[in-house]
Amino acid sequence: MRHFFSIVSYVFHPLFIPVGGTIIYFMIAPYSTLEIQSGNILPIFILTVIIPIIFFLILKNIGAINSIFLPTLQERKYPLYISCVLLLMILYKVIPNNYVHELFYFFTGLLTATCTALILLFLKFKTSIHLLGMGSILMFMIGLSIHFEKNITLAISLFILVTGLVATSRLYLSAHTKVELLIGFLIGACSQLIILKYWL
Repeated sequence: MRHFFSIVSYVFHPLFIPVGGTIIYFMIAPYSTLEIQSGNILPIFILTVIIPIIFFLILKNIGAINSIFLPTLQERKYPLYISCVLLLMILYKVIPNNYVHELFYFFTGLLTATCTALILLFLKFKTSIHLLGMGSILMFMIGLSIHFEKNITLAISLFILVTGLVATSRLYLSAHTKVELLIGFLIGACSQLIILKYWL
């Protein structure tokens, strides 16, 4: 069982949330073209998956972090700093070149949530970044369903179940407390919810 929950934690790692949200958007959006898709997905994948992995390897080699799951408060600061910078790069460089209105606000919400998690770190509170990411995508999916007037209730329901599975895996692996998971989910969901009024 521990092996199964470890796989769940890896598959739904926060690294994949930005590119995951981008792919979900293009699956739902009725007017996206292949040019717009490739112009967004590839650079976002490079900036939010490849570059953070390179930074992780560097930080691990110098002893700044020990695990990809960042168990301590100190270990979490460096990746969150890097995430904030990379999300800003996407907002200022990637999306303006291939402008997608809805994605701009999705990444604005992600940046807001990441900054909030970073601030809580300075207050000695370890937020679940896994649940922060799941909450962000879930609220984004609900927003897309309303915005494009598409019935994706089944997909949203499945994602809610997956979110529960991720939360269970983090609890089972003793990575977080229930409060840390709940706060992470609320930060992610509320960051997207607050921004919904600007693009719906």
